[in-house]
Amino acid sequence: MSAVLDDDAIPARPESSESRTFARGAKDLRDGLASRELWLHLGWQDIKQRYRRSVLGPLWIVIATGVTAIAMGLLYGELFGMDIKVFLPYVALGFIFWNFIQSSILDGAEVFSKNEGLIKQLPAPVSVHVYRVVWRALIIFAHNVVIIVVIFLIFPPPLDWTVLLVIPAIGLYVLNAIWVSIVFGILSTRFRDIGQLLTTVVQLVFFMTPIIWTTSSLGSATGETSSRLKLVELNPMFHYLEIARGPLLGEPVEFYHWAVVLGCTAVGWILGMLVMRNYRARVAYWV
Repeated sequence: MSAVLDDDAIPARPESSESRTFARGAKDLRDGLASRELWLHLGWQDIKQRYRRSVLGPLWIVIATGVTAIAMGLLYGELFGMDIKVFLPYVALGFIFWNFIQSSILDGAEVFSKNEGLIKQLPAPVSVHVYRVVWRALIIFAHNVVIIVVIFLIFPPPLDWTVLLVIPAIGLYVLNAIWVSIVFGILSTRFRDIGQLLTTVVQLVFFMTPIIWTTSSLGSATGETSSRLKLVELNPMFHYLEIARGPLLGEPVEFYHWAVVLGCTAVGWILGMLVMRNYRARVAYWV
């Protein structure tokens, strides 16, 4: 089909009523995970294709992120009067983890619309394309780990055993990336404006999240400053960054940060399963 069909125009299919179950949605996720050879290959090919015929190849990922993080760290460190030894690792880690979050949202929103031909020609679970996006984001994140290593060699943080908390934090990032790609990816195939809206919202949230600024720059937690800090804590992205960045900086992470992230993850997966149950079978008709 060349045109996007309205719900009323979609012909009734014998499998429609049976496919709209949570069991079918869960089976799609399991089958997609079992097809790991496919999405591992596709995700890696995406990276190779992006940097095809370039001299440095995927190293451009490291260079772009590193230059941006260092430039922003030096600039805003000077503006806020921050100690560069502390502020530069803070900004660099913020950029690296934010890039993973941002790519999960924006690439996830286009995961199905950009793979129209593959979806219609290849009989594979819908979730294969979701895992492909998440795997690609992990590859990019792995490249950016080089930046963390270099910065820590120059400005070693006071690390202890709590640094291991970054492992469950990244695990939660992956779980959230999956449901985000499912929800926004499927809904964006039906309503194409969602992708454009997300681009604007993500840019706005970036400036509202402590990445190139710190909560300590708000001043002491009294009066008006306390109200500003509470507004920052209403931003879920603040908590997502804290659970991953804090352990690597040797800073204690309050339990409520983990609680917020776990709550968002649970709600997100419920929403993701609802979308999978109701609209998974229509993806091929909407792309």
